[in-house]
Amino acid sequence: MLKIKNLVVSVADKEILRGVTVEVGKGEIVAMMGPNGSGKSSLANTLIGNPNYMVVGGEVLFQGKNILEMKPDGRAKEGIMMAFQYPTAIPGVTIRDLLLSSLREREKGGEGNKVSALDLKNLIISEAEKLHIDEALLNRGINDGFSGGEKKKMEILQMRILKPKLLILDEIDSGLDIDALELLATNISQMVKETGMSVLVITHYQRLLKYLIPDKVMVLKNGMVVDRGGNEIVDKLESEGYKSYEDR
Repeated sequence: MLKIKNLVVSVADKEILRGVTVEVGKGEIVAMMGPNGSGKSSLANTLIGNPNYMVVGGEVLFQGKNILEMKPDGRAKEGIMMAFQYPTAIPGVTIRDLLLSSLREREKGGEGNKVSALDLKNLIISEAEKLHIDEALLNRGINDGFSGGEKKKMEILQMRILKPKLLILDEIDSGLDIDALELLATNISQMVKETGMSVLVITHYQRLLKYLIPDKVMVLKNGMVVDRGGNEIVDKLESEGYKSYEDR
């Protein structure tokens, strides 16, 4: 699904990622862990096409296509979605406006059926009920005055309706309580089973991975992958932290 090979990225002439290689298969949940400043969020921003991150080496293939040649909207149309640590507020734009626009753009690319505005409205209300989202929030500007938990629920709602092929989670566990974490993980796991969605989880905490069980775990430090494996890495970090990688 996603193949990243020897990726080198710089920001303002400073090298941030130094030869990162990662592979995420269809239906896989891959966790990318590491201390603050290790380059995790830089990787996420590079994948979605943030222009502040300059790729100076390596390649990124998504379903066999070189996405480094695509603009952010092109990557989104291919099925890449990112859930942010701090979702942006968009006053005046409702969740219905956003989703209708996104689905219509997907139609232009030949994917999906014609979207009925009424059907989409009813679908949003139905999915919002499952997530215990107050219906009043659906008529407000996206994330405008929302709490942290409400913002994350709104991103789950977008995920459930847009059904991305690759979901990138950029430290979304920040500030969430246990109930919100469990709700988030349950919905993502369900989507993986139902649609074969792939997930790249970027975090420096272990607590999310107690609910969202990864197939593979990688540790990033100083812009390089310094460890790979399974859940034993999560257990190791739980007991030792990142001190075992201090010499790398």
